[in-house]
Amino acid sequence: MKKTDIAALIMIASLSVLFAYFVANTVLGSPKPAEVKVKTVEKISSEVVQPDSTVFNKEAINPTVEVIIGDQ
Repeated sequence: MKKTDIAALIMIASLSVLFAYFVANTVLGSPKPAEVKVKTVEKISSEVVQPDSTVFNKEAINPTVEVIIGDQ
């Protein structure tokens, strides 16, 4: 290969890379900085709060007890 052929190949390759870069940048776009709001966690305390008496009472239905409906 002659020096002019090598120079032409280098020029064509560099122009192809530049063209591909600009096409990819146009199609994909550049990443935009995004702000994210994160919830903060409340401090865990060792205090135990009594459960609601309307839900947890002596007459409440116990879901762990097997219930049979009909003749089995």
